Order: sequence, then C-alpha cells, then structure tokens
Amino acid sequence: MRRILTALAILFTTYGVQAQDVTPLSLKDCMDYALKHNYSIKNAQIDVLIQKAQNNQTLSAAYPHINGKAEFDDFLNPTQQFFNYRAFGYPKDSFVHFSFSLPYGSSAGLSASQLVFDGSVFIALKARNTVMELARQNGDVTEEGVRYNVYKAYNSLVIAYRQYDIIKSSLVYARSLQNDVEITRENGFAEKIDVERTNVQVNNLATDSIRIGNMLRVSEDVLKYQMGMNISNNIVLIDTNIETRRLAAMELLNAEASYERIPEYNLLATSLKLNEFNLKRYQLTALPSIALFGAAGFNYGSNQIGSMFDFPNYLFNSTVGIQLNVPIYNGSLRTNQVKEAKLNVEKSRNNIENMKLTIDFQTATSRTSLQNAILEVQSQRRNMELSNDVLDLAQKKYKAGVGSNLEVTQAQTDQLRAQTNYFNALLDIINAEADLKKALGLLK
Repeated sequence: MRRILTALAILFTTYGVQAQDVTPLSLKDCMDYALKHNYSIKNAQIDVLIQKAQNNQTLSAAYPHINGKAEFDDFLNPTQQFFNYRAFGYPKDSFVHFSFSLPYGSSAGLSASQLVFDGSVFIALKARNTVMELARQNGDVTEEGVRYNVYKAYNSLVIAYRQYDIIKSSLVYARSLQNDVEITRENGFAEKIDVERTNVQVNNLATDSIRIGNMLRVSEDVLKYQMGMNISNNIVLIDTNIETRRLAAMELLNAEASYERIPEYNLLATSLKLNEFNLKRYQLTALPSIALFGAAGFNYGSNQIGSMFDFPNYLFNSTVGIQLNVPIYNGSLRTNQVKEAKLNVEKSRNNIENMKLTIDFQTATSRTSLQNAILEVQSQRRNMELSNDVLDLAQKKYKAGVGSNLEVTQAQTDQLRAQTNYFNALLDIINAEADLKKALGLLK
C-alpha cells in the first residue's frame, strides 16, 4: 500500500494537486457513484418516468371525456331555400327563395362520453404493469453494463499503478547501478561498453516510466468517465490488494448459473409477455365497442346582435345515448395485424432460446478463461519469485567483485519482464472474473 501511495503522490505532483484535494475511492464507492451519476443510468431512470406517463395516457381512455364548446355565428350570406308556389295550386311554376336562418346565432354546451367496452383498450390497461416492468428491466441492463465497465476500469487502473510503481523502483536501481559503473570505469575497472549498456537500460526504463505515467492518466479518466465523474476531479484508489482476487475467483468457479439472474434474459421474457398482449389486443378488435355519450347546451338566434346577450332568451337542449360500433370489414387489416403479432411472439420465443444458448456459452467460456488465468497467475508468480532470487544473487556477486554488471542488467530486465507478465496475468483474472460474473448475473 505504501509503495502504491508513493506512486500516486508522484502522479498528483505532476498534476500540481494538493493531497487534501484527492478523494479516496473503493470499488464499491465507484459503483455507487456511477449508479447515481452515470448519464446512461440517469436516462434509463427517465425512461421509466416516461413510460409511467405513457401508461397514464393509456389509462385516460377508460375515464370519462368531457368537452365544452361556445360558438357565435354571424351569417353574412346564410343558406337560402327555394319554394314553388305551384304546391299551393298555382297553375304554373313560380319560384321564390328565402332563408330560415337569422343573421346572428350563438350556442354553448357540454358533451361527455364514457367508454364501456373496447377490447384493445382493455388489453392495454392489463399490460400497463408489464410495460413498466420492461422499462425497469431496461434500466437493470444499463446498470449492469455500467457496473461491468466500472469494475474492469477500476481494477485495470489498480494494476497499472502497480506496474508504474515497479518501473519507478527499477529506474531508481538502474540509475544507482549506472552511477556505480561510471565510478568503476573512472577507476579503470570497467569498460565503456558497460557504461553504455547501463545507459541504455536507464533510458529504456525512463521512457517506459513516462509512457506508463501517461497511460495512467488516460486509464484514470476512463474510470471517471464510466462513473459519470468530472474528469478534473482527483481520486485515489484504496482497493489495491489485487492478489486476493485469485482466491475470490476460485470460489466463483463453483457458482451455479441461473437464467433469472440475467437482466437481458428477464428483459426478453417481459418482451414476450408484451407481444402476447399485443396479439390479444388485435384479436379483440373484432369485438364491438360500446360507449355512452351525452350533451347539453343552450342556443339562440336573433336579428339584432345586441339581443344575443339577453340570456333568458336562450333555449336549453340535451341528449343522451349509447353507441355500439361493430367492425364489419376493414380490408383485412385486422387479419394481417394478428398475423404480424403472432410472428412477433414466435420471434420473441426464439430470442429467449437464443439468449439461453448465449448465456450458457458465455458462462462456459468465461469459466475456462478464468481457470486458465488462475493457472497463468500461479506460473507467473513462481517466475517472478525466481527472477527476484536471480537478481538478488547477481547483485551480491557484483558487489563481491565476482560478477559483472551485465549479469545484473540482464537479471533486472528478466525481473521486470516477469513482474509485467505477472500483473498482466492478474489483469486476465480480473477480466475473466468480470465476464463470468456478468454471465452468471452476479455483478452487483
């Protein structure tokens, strides 16, 4: 831990940041922060609210609909009717025309309707809870994706810090060796090629240190992006005991699979229910719909516009009724809608079976990858321990005057390679663990 914090301090000095500005974060802290601030999750939560509003719109079809209306008419050229006097016994046709309408008219009233039965509305009301469940499950899928990305980004950054720390330590030792070789050459006990060899080692390590330092900043920004955190914020990771993940990963190998834990599977199962509701909706459109209606109001007409405001002259009217709408023929529209809905149901069932195969495949491949990664870590750990012993022996021989700096340089290079391979193997464990947890629905 001390070595990691030292490496972090170097990074933050590069940024020009003070210690009190750094926020310590565990993996759980990052997960919790992401669930609150990641914009994909925020939009998924908004989608749930949007769906709730849409459900309320569907529900409005079952409530009474009331409308008010007020109208004033100025009949500039009212419609006229023709009348033939011959109807009263005149010997020949004699036509006159006149209007039954008064120059001014007005009316006001209320109308109301209440749906009693409509098959499509009935099914829509039944499907409301399922639609809301689909919106929430879409949110679950989004949350799982964010957790997956944060999990991998966090642990990748931890390993990058460890590798950076190793490079810095190796660079310090290489510079010390460089200084010793230069002094030895000045005393005539070393050749120029020995000095140049150590210079190459120092230059390579310095370049690697700068490169990994820059990569650390990028990796840190990736984690902040996945969390929905401002890129300018300064953080330090505290879950750095990455070696313990091997034991947790071995326990994960024995975890049982369950389709119901997988958000994507539940999403497809809910989509199947909705498609089945949609099929019933189109099937019920063949049934008649029944609605009640009523209207009431006042109307009045006059030759004088001023008398239009004489409200006692207005006449009251009202009507109530029941309406039965019977679908007879609509150009085979309903038939094809039913056919399309049936095909969508069949397609949803195929998607569910394919998802089962996908989950089984991902679980099997992730278990194998994790098993291989665990074996690789064990092998690379032994190699790293051996490289440490080789370097220690080479250093002792060099200090005793019975070994060369070439042996030390080579041993240090081998140690650095072994350490890099070890941490790369740890990264493979983390990635395989994240994949297996996702396949098992255990990424919480």
